[in-house]
Amino acid sequence: MTVRVLIADDQALMRSGLRMVLEECEGIEVAGEAIDGSDAVRQAAAQRPDVVLMDVRMPVLDGVEATRRIVAADPDAGVLVITTFDLDEHAFAALHAGASGFLLKDVPVDELVRAIRAVASGDAVVSPRITRRLLELHAAALPVPGASPAEGGPLGALTPREREVLVAVAEGLSNAEIADRLVVSEATVKTHVGAVLAKLGLRGRVQAVIYAYDHGLVAPAPPQP
Repeated sequence: MTVRVLIADDQALMRSGLRMVLEECEGIEVAGEAIDGSDAVRQAAAQRPDVVLMDVRMPVLDGVEATRRIVAADPDAGVLVITTFDLDEHAFAALHAGASGFLLKDVPVDELVRAIRAVASGDAVVSPRITRRLLELHAAALPVPGASPAEGGPLGALTPREREVLVAVAEGLSNAEIADRLVVSEATVKTHVGAVLAKLGLRGRVQAVIYAYDHGLVAPAPPQP
């Protein structure tokens, strides 16, 4: 399967570099280049790429709002945020807006390609380090340590197995790893993940991670020394 990628970045040199790298990768096709967020929204609608590589700091329309509009127009769109700093609040805002992942611009090529393929397949790219930063930025919204998870509302509609799957997703496990933990097939895990997202009204795995932490299902891991 060929993965079609739209590159959205206001820096011509960055767009050119990403295009050169991706065009050398088997199974990846560059569908186009966007020079700002507004251009990214237009081209995403016209080109229907599998993945949009989205810079967040762009003129005219930033990557956060561009992500929100692209996802609103096509809920199946995969947006992979790329940024220079791992403490970029704009990038975290893009995750809330529906992006499926977050990478630094200096990421190794093989990791970039893996991330693109993961997002194209409907998975998410949320490393433990990025999750930790995300939680630090939103610490004020988290429950008091030791508080019981909220049981009412949409969360109460989850079955025990769906709750197990949500916790595993929040811990950063892939579908294959969750399948190993629960001793079920990957297809069964995908079904459970889909049910969790539907019942909680979530856009994807990234938002599921945030939801699980916000509702006290899992606790932030301490920073690594």
